[in-house]
Amino acid sequence: MQADPNRPTQYAVPYKGIQYVAIPEFQAVGTRVGQEMAKFLTGQITLDDALFRANAATTEIMNAAGYYK
Repeated sequence: MQADPNRPTQYAVPYKGIQYVAIPEFQAVGTRVGQEMAKFLTGQITLDDALFRANAATTEIMNAAGYYK
C-alpha cells in the first residue's frame, strides 16, 4: 500500500501531504525531535534551544547511521 498525499487520512481533511522518510532512523529522529518540542511546549527550554537540540540529535543519529561521510 502507498501513501496518497492527496488523501492523507481515512476521512476528508482540509490539507494535503504526508510525512514519511523511508529510512530505519525515521522513528528515532521523530522521537528525539518530539521530545525537544515537548520540553519547549512545557516551558523547560526556549524555542531556540529546542531547535538547536533537535538538530544536534538528528545530526547525531544520521552520523551514527553512516549517512554523512
